[in-house]
Amino acid sequence: MDLNAPWIAGLAGLLCGILSGFGIGGGSLLMVWMTAAAALDQKAAQAINLLYFLPTSLGALIFHIRNKMICWRAVLPAALGGCVTAALTAWLTAGIQMDLLRKLFGIFLLIVGFVEFFKGRKPN
Repeated sequence: MDLNAPWIAGLAGLLCGILSGFGIGGGSLLMVWMTAAAALDQKAAQAINLLYFLPTSLGALIFHIRNKMICWRAVLPAALGGCVTAALTAWLTAGIQMDLLRKLFGIFLLIVGFVEFFKGRKPN
């Protein structure tokens, strides 16, 4: 089976879009699929993931706004901080070798998974 076939990419996008709708980080899983299964290099997968994020986040955002789930006073500071650090980090990682970048991303995913697995539930 050709994992780079358009219908496979569409299926991966569909599954990751479901997770994005929940706000779970479908883009991170899409990165794993693109690098591990589809054998794209890390930087190409990152670029695709950024373009994937725009329409999927907009789609989910519409419903989160409709359900009044957005804390608007946090949006501007978070967006500004995220834009500045994303641009800086993209600039810094431009010269990093692909193997190191993949390992750093893998470590990040392990840390996030570990924290999510062991964190306690907050009372409602």
